[in-house]
Amino acid sequence: MDKLGHEAIERRKDAIIACFGDAIIGADGRVDRKALGAQVFGKPEELATLEAIVHPEANRLTDEWIAQHAATWCCVINAALLHKSSAFRRLDALILVKAPLLTRLLRARKRDQLPWAMLLRRFRSQTAFTSQYLASNADIYEVNNGAYFASRYVRASLERRLDIVLSFIQGHC
Repeated sequence: MDKLGHEAIERRKDAIIACFGDAIIGADGRVDRKALGAQVFGKPEELATLEAIVHPEANRLTDEWIAQHAATWCCVINAALLHKSSAFRRLDALILVKAPLLTRLLRARKRDQLPWAMLLRRFRSQTAFTSQYLASNADIYEVNNGAYFASRYVRASLERRLDIVLSFIQGHC
């Protein structure tokens, strides 16, 4: 869903610029998602404005993707903000990939190169997600991805665990 979300942002770029200004446009002419994120993070009203612009388009794109693929096979959606998607209430199964807080912080620091304080604020803002997932009607499967180092062995182990869960789910589609 990240790719669809990025596409939705670009499709709604004019509306985003109208609300948040030209400073969120990168040198390549596309929306600089890091600059936009920095502008709305920790500001619930501005985040709500951005979500009101982007989410309807992202949901439309997601619904189209599901309609194109659901008739022929089980659809698997990878999304960090799945609970905010129109697809969330239609799920048959949900795979929660979990990792300890320290591991997630170290990964985020390496990936995003943000200050520790900002990372902690982001993580604190995301604590309610699990309870929303648990409140869904979908079958829930948990997969642990606690290793910090992304060796081939660790990645292969995670992929094997995900394959097992996906095979089980596919048998029930």
